[in-house]
Amino acid sequence: MKMMNLLQAGAIALAVTATAGVVQAQADSATAPLVETGSSLLYPLFNLWVPAYTASHPGADITTTSTGSGAGIAQSLKGLVNIGASDAYLSDTMAHMHKNMLSIPLAISSQAINFNLPGVTSLKLSGPILAGIYSGKITHWNDPAIAAANPGVALPNHVIIPVHRTDGSGDTFIFTQYLSASDAAWGSTVKFGTSVSWPAVTGGIGANGNQGMVTAAQANPYSIAYIGVSFSAQAAQAGLGQAELLNKAGNYVSPTPETISAAAASVANSTPADERISMIFAPGAQAYPIVNYEYAIINTHQSSKDVATAVRTFLNWAVTEGNSMSFLKQVHFMPLPAAVVELSKAQIKKIK
Repeated sequence: MKMMNLLQAGAIALAVTATAGVVQAQADSATAPLVETGSSLLYPLFNLWVPAYTASHPGADITTTSTGSGAGIAQSLKGLVNIGASDAYLSDTMAHMHKNMLSIPLAISSQAINFNLPGVTSLKLSGPILAGIYSGKITHWNDPAIAAANPGVALPNHVIIPVHRTDGSGDTFIFTQYLSASDAAWGSTVKFGTSVSWPAVTGGIGANGNQGMVTAAQANPYSIAYIGVSFSAQAAQAGLGQAELLNKAGNYVSPTPETISAAAASVANSTPADERISMIFAPGAQAYPIVNYEYAIINTHQSSKDVATAVRTFLNWAVTEGNSMSFLKQVHFMPLPAAVVELSKAQIKKIK
């Protein structure tokens, strides 16, 4: 009997030790080094997330860089990084070609239209007007179309300088989506993407990254630029104005927590399981017209189980604790609706 008790005790001890070892291995695997790159719009949020995450997850190691959404997507597809940050989801063609790749929303963002227009602090614009500017059909600030949208505003007879991104950019993706939805000619010729063949416009200039857009617009009076809202503080410090945009309901609105949330709420229940959806021109009286999910482009097949666990652990934290307004308000983002959080969690489970 004593011998049996000793054997039972030994077995129990071994089982406890083995269980502890599994738990410890799982904990250790969550600390495998990770590399993220991509969206310059998401970069400021990752810079807030990573210190908070590593503080609560000792041993976690995440490297982040801002290279543009195009690079984030490309490097994730090639397996060079664990997380490709992007303002754009994978296109239908890319998703079909790479069935192991996921587009997982992490938060909700939007894009501002900023201007450097001496003497003008308030400006109303629309998709057709912006398509006209970026296609070269509208060349001067006092063009009748702009004047009609801004009665009483003293608009100068000066050439408009449109600024666009030169790097592969999710900001370009959502801006050109907006132009395509606003103007049939743009939609059938230039179309949309992280990179497009920009029409040749006299005076038009290119810039790299959101910070580059701010710098270029600041340095060029009479310019206009599309800039992610996580750079709103930098744009304001540069003295740039922020335009109100005409939404689907026919109202002029600015990108605020209320108008961004209104757009997101109207689209949340229509978000498919793979979460690839455009939020451009979302319906609603107060919905801002250029709103988007911010995506992590992820390969379901990571290099090891430990890395996969580390990716899942971080992403689950990002869509829950990381979606706190204590982080998001600093970059003018909004949290994912509860239903979308569950969709993101379901996708995260697929990472192996």
